[in-house]
Amino acid sequence: MPSRPGFGTVGLPITLRSNFFPVRVPKGPIFEYDVAVDPAANHRRLRRRIFQLAEQTDEWKKAGLTGTVAHDHSAKLFAATKLPQPLEIKVLYTEEGGQEEQQRREPKEYVMNIKFVHPLETQSLVKYLEGQPQYRGYDIMPVINALNIVLAAHPGRAQGGGVMVGRNKFFHPSPAAPPVPLGGGLEAWRGFYTSVRPAWKQLMVNVNVCTTAFYTPGNLAERLMEFMNASYGARPAAFVRGVRVQTTHLGYRKTVKTTAKVNARQHKFTAEGLGEVTVEKYFEKKYGIKLRFPDLPLIDVGGQNTNYLPAELCTILENQPFRGKLLEEHTAAMITVACQPPNVNAQAIVGRGLHEFGFAQKPPPLDAFGISVGTEMAVVPGRILPPPVVRYHGGPLAGVDDRAAWNLRGVRFSLGARLEKWAALLIQDGNRRDEFAGADDPELHATLRAFADMCGRSGMAVDRAPPAVVAARLPPKVAEDPLRKQAVLAIRQALTGLRPKPRAVLVVLSSGDRHVYAGLKHLCDVFLDVPTVCVQAGKFRKEKGQMQYFANVALKFNIKLGGLNHELGEQNMAWLLQEPTMLVGMDVTHPGAGTVRGTPSIAAVVATCDRRMGQYPASLRLQESKKEMITDLQAMMEERLQLFRAKNNNMLPTRILVYRDGVSEGQFSLVIREEMPLMKAAFARFSTPQQAYNPKLTIVICGKRHHTRFFPTDAAHAAHDGNPKPGTVVDRGVTAVYEYDFFLQAHGGLQGTTRPTHYYVVRDEIGIGADQLQGLTNDVSYTFGRATKAVSLVTPAYYADLACERGRCYIHSLLQGISDAAGTTTASGSGRGEHEDVMNEAKRLWRFDKSPNAVGDMLKDTMFYL
Repeated sequence: MPSRPGFGTVGLPITLRSNFFPVRVPKGPIFEYDVAVDPAANHRRLRRRIFQLAEQTDEWKKAGLTGTVAHDHSAKLFAATKLPQPLEIKVLYTEEGGQEEQQRREPKEYVMNIKFVHPLETQSLVKYLEGQPQYRGYDIMPVINALNIVLAAHPGRAQGGGVMVGRNKFFHPSPAAPPVPLGGGLEAWRGFYTSVRPAWKQLMVNVNVCTTAFYTPGNLAERLMEFMNASYGARPAAFVRGVRVQTTHLGYRKTVKTTAKVNARQHKFTAEGLGEVTVEKYFEKKYGIKLRFPDLPLIDVGGQNTNYLPAELCTILENQPFRGKLLEEHTAAMITVACQPPNVNAQAIVGRGLHEFGFAQKPPPLDAFGISVGTEMAVVPGRILPPPVVRYHGGPLAGVDDRAAWNLRGVRFSLGARLEKWAALLIQDGNRRDEFAGADDPELHATLRAFADMCGRSGMAVDRAPPAVVAARLPPKVAEDPLRKQAVLAIRQALTGLRPKPRAVLVVLSSGDRHVYAGLKHLCDVFLDVPTVCVQAGKFRKEKGQMQYFANVALKFNIKLGGLNHELGEQNMAWLLQEPTMLVGMDVTHPGAGTVRGTPSIAAVVATCDRRMGQYPASLRLQESKKEMITDLQAMMEERLQLFRAKNNNMLPTRILVYRDGVSEGQFSLVIREEMPLMKAAFARFSTPQQAYNPKLTIVICGKRHHTRFFPTDAAHAAHDGNPKPGTVVDRGVTAVYEYDFFLQAHGGLQGTTRPTHYYVVRDEIGIGADQLQGLTNDVSYTFGRATKAVSLVTPAYYADLACERGRCYIHSLLQGISDAAGTTTASGSGRGEHEDVMNEAKRLWRFDKSPNAVGDMLKDTMFYL
């Protein structure tokens, strides 16, 4: 990794606070131990309970472990002093809560064996923080991991009543921040994240607010019905999988495996003394319980075998995070809860956060280890970079406002595209209030004329002939067709009836139905090879704000048809034009919760192909599920270079600047080890016997998934909402000790607390100085084609992200947990063959045999994904 070439100096110097607190590095050593449990406890919850019980034993106290050790409730333990060896602790296992079941069983004995591994000295960490050159390669992670476990001991303690989610998020029920109902059987909890991080001359702990969905405790059947009613197509198994319940008829506790395909009236079994009965009759005869919801699917609480129960006889236990995929309705509600202004978040961190973590009180085991944490947020120097000049046709824009935004009034696109032989598709899906009456509706034709007129005024060359108009009346939603395949078929029939084939289609959507949208994009991109721009009927026909809406839609048409909406002023382009330069964006997106197991990840590489740096056509690929590195990067890079060469009189770029999104912190070195050689191999394919082609390559990783936040200390340097101003850059105080990184917030915040993007240089053959790279990254954030403002992630990386999102539309069914090969649910089991089946299904949807890029010839060199 390259060293920092120096610190940036351009811009207005300011002072910020950041959500980092200084940590005193303990003298050490810290003693590391491995913990083995016999018989083996394979379940996380079981291991956690064994540790909880062990802490209550006399042996734990006698061995001097109380208040002097920290552990991860699993396999690692760290002690402030050396412990006696050998060390065994016997635990009589009792289930938390479920007394009735306990009385029926003999308590099981577990033996915990605590074995010394080695001492961890801490002084090398101090030398690393000081930036001593010989410590640059020193691996600080063993000590950092140990300190994270020590700092998590107090908030994660059994008697603290907190809930730990993942390794470093903690939620404590608090009257100051009670759970907020999200509807659909869930509620949002506000908690805190913590992580120890190295910074220049100071070890820090990063503390941030976080919000997670939890189950609302109560009757499982009632909660399940709330979930099912919250959204069309919500699947019961997605809600119940993995939830802990207590049965009301016998009082035992179980973890739910999934839902059954049958209900209490349909499922029959042979019961002792009752013969063959339905589940409904069994509970009535044996327990005198008349079921209220016999038509609800049964739930399976069995281990290896199935054990069906009616959901209404189960109570959801408290304090359980929801690990499934949130419904869109939940996500929208979560954003509202999580979206708090910066002063509210800063107050919560310094007040409730530090108190719950015990950083303010220094409780055990912090005192035993000699660790203390400061209670004041770190103060760091920053700068506000000046905005670039934004140019339209005929000269620079008059003004970018203090939110890094501008409007389209009276401007013409830098380069207008041709809007010809176009068509309009009207989607009719039962939304009478917003929809036009039909393809012949005079209001629709007047609206289309007004829109075409707006495109012309914006600088596009618009066909005199009006667009061909067709309507598709969609069949109503039915449970048997959750993905609305019949609706997509109706759209297909409407579009294939258009002759000749249109060059572009304006789609007037009836609603925001994501299945219709994904199906439409899949159909038009992959099968029909025609660019589409979607508008919402309600907004498209509403007179208030209509011109602004038309202008925003025109932005999309112009860029998809090869135009250029706006560009940077000459002085901001000077460095880019010194020599032929290609800007590249890369991203990989992975399947999340609720998807078919083995669903592939999607990789995208976008790159400029002209001097004006406006068009970024894309290469898309399917690849192995959850793989972060891009497998087919060589071929993708070759495609981008071939197009550059074709558009530049056979000339290739001499400098390539890559912005790589979607890489987690631990994987930075993999980009250099695995991806860089593939890029170099792509370059080599363009070498000739006379001349080797080896352009200078710089790779910058962009990260949004971090918990660093900045708070202005002076109102004059703050935006109207209390966030930092657009263009705020920080490269000291909370950045890397040796490496070349910085935080930049190019955009103006819309709501809540803004998150800066973390830029990390992992390769720099071009030799871009700090000011040059920071300024360029800020400037390029103003070139995003479909908005009139600076964006939060540098444009090439943002485009790669959007291209990946478009690829997701093509395998939408798998991402919704529905597979033709594996039935209709998230397939369990993870055999290799099964993964291959899922990949083959994805390839069929992608039409991989026709093109690894999924899209046809008409779209492949355009920005179809915008």
